[in-house]
Order: sequence, then C-alpha cells, then structure tokens
Amino acid sequence: MRAVARWILAIALGAIGVMHFTSTRGFRVVVPDWAVELTKLDKNDIVLASGAAEIALSAGLIALPRERRRIGWATAAFFVAVLPGNIHQWQTRRSTPGLDTDARRLGRLFLQPLLVLWSLWATNDVPARRR
Repeated sequence: MRAVARWILAIALGAIGVMHFTSTRGFRVVVPDWAVELTKLDKNDIVLASGAAEIALSAGLIALPRERRRIGWATAAFFVAVLPGNIHQWQTRRSTPGLDTDARRLGRLFLQPLLVLWSLWATNDVPARRR
C-alpha cells in the first residue's frame, strides 16, 4: 500500500513539476511579493525553482530507495514551504490550472497538511514494533 502511495506521490510531483516549466506564467500568481524580496529572485525564477524541486523529489522517490525516509521528510518540508503561496493565492483569489474557484483554492489549503502526512507515511517503511 505504501509503495503505491509513494509512486502516486512521485508521479504527481513530477507532473506538477513539469507544469511549472510549461505554464510558468500561470503559477507566478501564487508567489507572494515578500518571497521575491526575501529571495531576490523574480517570480518566474521562483516558479522554475519550485518545479525543479518537485521533479528532483519525484526522481528521488523513485530512484533512491535507500534515501526514501530522508526524501519523504524533504517532500514534507517542501509542502510546508509552499503553503504561504497557497494562502496568498486564496487571499488574492487568483486562478491557476485546476484552482479556478474560491472553493478549490480554499480546499487546496486543507489538502496541504494531508500532503505532508502522505509524504511521511508513504516513505516510512519501518515495520511497527511488536509488544
């Protein structure tokens, strides 16, 4: 079950990462202005960097089984790191592919903690202890 969840997560991350390179303008609306000031990157570069991170995490989940737990933690951290962008998108009521209504943008905020938990659960293959 965890293996299937891990593969779904990897495929989704890879696909969305590629979308960051093909629909860059669409994702720029998610980047808050303070992120530009903080990183000294423009919105386009931040979108490309986050897409590259998603592709790298995807590849790691597939190709580096010995590092699975670390990559799971890195994936969870990534999902936490992009939460401010999701909040910004909801507050500014801006659309991106698949998030074109207020209800979908709000729903995305509730999905974020589930993605964090999913990434940790799917990458933790340690069997439960017996009492």
